[in-house]
Amino acid sequence: MSREKELHQALSDAVLDMDEDLTEELAKQVIAEGFDAYTAIDSGLADGMERAGVLFEDGEYFVPELILCADAMYKGLDVLKPHIKVEEQGRKPRAIIGVVEGDTHDIGKNLVRIMSEAGGFEIIDIGRDVPPGMFIDRALEENAEIIMISTLMTTTMSNMAKVIELLNERGIRDNFKVMVGGGPISQAYADRIGADGYSKNAAEAVRLAKTLAGMEEGK
Repeated sequence: MSREKELHQALSDAVLDMDEDLTEELAKQVIAEGFDAYTAIDSGLADGMERAGVLFEDGEYFVPELILCADAMYKGLDVLKPHIKVEEQGRKPRAIIGVVEGDTHDIGKNLVRIMSEAGGFEIIDIGRDVPPGMFIDRALEENAEIIMISTLMTTTMSNMAKVIELLNERGIRDNFKVMVGGGPISQAYADRIGADGYSKNAAEAVRLAKTLAGMEEGK
């Protein structure tokens, strides 16, 4: 295993172990040793949160543990985020991102926002517990191309479908690409509600957004 991969694994483990100090120290090592900050977020911090999410789903971790894992992740993000190489391009596609009404879990949404900004997007974060109609109102106000919707709860998944229903009712469905994601979401669910795409993690969300926005990788 390369030194870079060792650091990524250690970052992932530190997040899973809820160790804020170690996560911060490892993030500093990533920068000091000249490794890429974006990759460290994806393969280290985000990976640790994904593993914590699996333990949550399996009933081994509960909300307090998830919050402590997130605190460790944010410690690492504070170190790494200023060192992310932001892609330069003439056109910056604009996207709205938020967590649907009834859900206040925003860890995944925050990761997608940070990594999308690094990928060359202008992201308007409308927060959590967002009513379906507000996604549309803000997308229209901000002249956005993409609407990114997140939830971690099965009980609020129907509000994702409501956003698309409202777009159809208002005759503006074709104006926006709609992306969905979060713990209980699947490609099958995205297909069923008529979303344009689904991503299982933050890095995949950025790749999908680039495809939907007609951006070529590496440009």
